[in-house]
Amino acid sequence: MLSMAAVSARAQDVKEGESLFKQKCVSCHAINKDVIGPALKDVSKRHEEAWLLKWIKNSQALVAAGDKTAVDLFEGHNKTVMTAFPDLSDDNIKSILAYIDEASNAPADTQQPGAATAAGGNEDVSNFMLFGLIAVIVIAFIVIVVLNRVIRTLERIILNKNIIIEEEEETEGKDYLGTVKKLAKNKKLLFFFILGLLVFLGSAGWNTLWNVGVHQGYKPVQPIKFSHQLHAGVNKIECQYCHSGAFKSKNASIPSANVCMNCHKAITASEHYNGETSPEIQKIYDALDWDGQKYGPNQRPIQWVRIHNLPDFAYFNHSQHVSVAGVECQRCHGPIESMEEVYQYSPLTMKWCVTCHRETEVNSKGNAYYDQLIAAHEKLKKGDKITAASLGGLECGKCHY
Repeated sequence: MLSMAAVSARAQDVKEGESLFKQKCVSCHAINKDVIGPALKDVSKRHEEAWLLKWIKNSQALVAAGDKTAVDLFEGHNKTVMTAFPDLSDDNIKSILAYIDEASNAPADTQQPGAATAAGGNEDVSNFMLFGLIAVIVIAFIVIVVLNRVIRTLERIILNKNIIIEEEEETEGKDYLGTVKKLAKNKKLLFFFILGLLVFLGSAGWNTLWNVGVHQGYKPVQPIKFSHQLHAGVNKIECQYCHSGAFKSKNASIPSANVCMNCHKAITASEHYNGETSPEIQKIYDALDWDGQKYGPNQRPIQWVRIHNLPDFAYFNHSQHVSVAGVECQRCHGPIESMEEVYQYSPLTMKWCVTCHRETEVNSKGNAYYDQLIAAHEKLKKGDKITAASLGGLECGKCHY
């Protein structure tokens, strides 16, 4: 009886752990491969449970305390900050670990795919259904053709018993025009052909219309070959150093050439060009009319080509997502630190945004924005006066796009 109770409790833990994993972890982790964070397969074998409880609740506290394992893990993954989960109890975390242990021992094709495939799941199902339907139509077409050939052969045998079947097949193979005419007269075959054509054209038209305005994978040629892989990946320059607007305004902002010159007054990459300035860095100098000592009067802006472009009716605020919600840049822009040339990683469709909003849990603890809302709600309960200003109505972005 004790054994059965233990098994039942274990099954309940795994079920709860799966639910929590999908809510909290799947946006950054998968079981069997690296996504934004490392693969979690056999994580309980690599680390002690007590350490994992502390790490999941507040990883940066361990890093700040100088815990060697925590520091190595943090630095080994490009210093990507893991979201803290102080709201999870020890039992909650143990349930998640139980689910990860079970998923680690499951066959590869049944393991949780993680965030990398979440966006494309519906598309994979849709394609599977489309190709399956086409396969059924092709098989039906082949069956009809075979049955018609059998019927014709039997008819010939009945009409002329002295004709050898082999001779019929030889003469039949040469009469292509007659075969086409006979197939055209077959109403069933013609029906299936027209049905298949309508299904194919309808599916192709639907997919085309569905993807109108979706520019996923768009990678325009830029006036300067700026490598995010070199700057953000190899040299580990923080995103906000160039895109400071992402943390304090609606737009992430394109850095001015003066920001580039903070480094490139000294860095010319001349060691790779026989002592001459790199051609790409020279384009920055030309834009600023820089002669090596001072800026000239003939300066002009660099004509960067915009990659991520939302419709005018869609309002998106970078600071609300980055500073308030704590969303990592890679959540929308993908592994930007590994891109030699930047491209649109996410589809940026309404469905994609809504799915993220449904799955992302808001962590309001210690957040001034939500503290302000809670205080306003408390005033409402008491019947106190509430103005638009107390709800953020004085923020510039409320009116000015």
